[in-house]
Amino acid sequence: MSNHNSRFLPFTAIVLAMLPAVLDQTILATALPVVARDLGAISDVAWVVTAYVVAAAATTPLWGKLGDRHGHKRLLEVTLTTFIVSSALCGAAQDITQLVVVRFIQGAAAGGLMTLAMAAVGDLVAPRERGRFQGYIAAAFAIATVVGPLVGGLLTEHATWRLIFFVNLPLGVVALAGLRIYLPAPPSERPERPLDLTGSALLAAATGAFMLTCIWGGQRYAWSSAPIVALIAATALLSLVLFLAERRAADPIVPFHLLRMRPVAVASATLFLALASLFAITVFVPLFLQVTTGATPTQAGLLLAPAMLSITVSTTVSGRLIARSGRYKRFPVIGLALMTAALVLLAVLASHPSRLATGAALTVFGLGFGMVTQILVVAVQNSVERSELGIATAVTGFFRALGGAVGAAVLGAVFAGRGDVIHGVQTVFLVAAPISALALLVVLLLPEVPLKTAPQPSRPAGKAPLPATRVKLGQS
Repeated sequence: MSNHNSRFLPFTAIVLAMLPAVLDQTILATALPVVARDLGAISDVAWVVTAYVVAAAATTPLWGKLGDRHGHKRLLEVTLTTFIVSSALCGAAQDITQLVVVRFIQGAAAGGLMTLAMAAVGDLVAPRERGRFQGYIAAAFAIATVVGPLVGGLLTEHATWRLIFFVNLPLGVVALAGLRIYLPAPPSERPERPLDLTGSALLAAATGAFMLTCIWGGQRYAWSSAPIVALIAATALLSLVLFLAERRAADPIVPFHLLRMRPVAVASATLFLALASLFAITVFVPLFLQVTTGATPTQAGLLLAPAMLSITVSTTVSGRLIARSGRYKRFPVIGLALMTAALVLLAVLASHPSRLATGAALTVFGLGFGMVTQILVVAVQNSVERSELGIATAVTGFFRALGGAVGAAVLGAVFAGRGDVIHGVQTVFLVAAPISALALLVVLLLPEVPLKTAPQPSRPAGKAPLPATRVKLGQS
């Protein structure tokens, strides 16, 4: 109990550091039309979201590598400070160009916040107990997801949209103080090998081109249009150059040695597919409820609350069970089975729209999803040395971001190809269900490596690897 209490304050500081990034996205969604009216056209304001998402995905691996080399606490404080300052600048923006530029910086900081915070949890908590702590994070995120749109709507309607950025400031300052005072900093040494700046730039450029392809393809531009073809070509060329450059890098930004480890490879592929299927829920369920049941945008957003609540419950319960037994593989298997069943159920229910029935299906989906993402992160962190927690966590975040982008592009194209909302959303669910089922088949390959009962000391990042003693990957 005393050990749990000693970790309460630093863990709370980590959660508070993550919240501004979560709140930012949910609060902003309700204010975008007003921002467009004040600063530019609705087509221009789309860049406010695009710049943030692309920057977050493109910089995630770099932040993970920097955290491993120079300390997760130090870099977490840097990203949080950057996020707070950029939030203030967003609230003071005088035109759409200023806002987009600062949102790009804010997105880059957000990518670091999420990755480094999860790595800091890895520094603080042993893998066997980590699932239980992930439940607390899920609960905080669920609250932010529900409260964010309400706060954003109230501030936009009764005050000014600029306050949606300023609300991050007091929360961020409190979190920064908590990190500085309470979060311990594991000892670190100066890296012996130089940072892979060339690889970092190439990876960011390739990721940015890929994300823009997914975001713009079929929406802003036709898939056969010159801009999309150019982006696809740029993605392929930059990826090829990146691969060749990384083979010669002393400390490559792309962790090929980690991707060759079965726990990391299986978890990354599963997260990619799971997040792709998630977009069927987050994007198309609110639209479906608005059109078919007459729900307002706010009501439709609140109708996602059953999914958020069930994610919290399943993450918390599964985390506690893992802490007791040390076994985790069964949970993502059960979770993906529930997600697949829920998507099939939603496809069946689409022909007979009902808020109650949809809420029940969302509850099943949430119960499943809560047993997948956070537990797979624990599995990845458990399989690597402590000195690689940052980049390993960044790999999971990177594949989640790519999966979300691809899911949005594919499911958006599926929806656009149908004649009406009901049949379009029904088809989206029917496409998302096999994606989730494929994730289920992939996660069956996950080896169940015994969870460590204490954070393990290891070599400093940026040094040559030590001979590793690992559990054989074939065990399960």
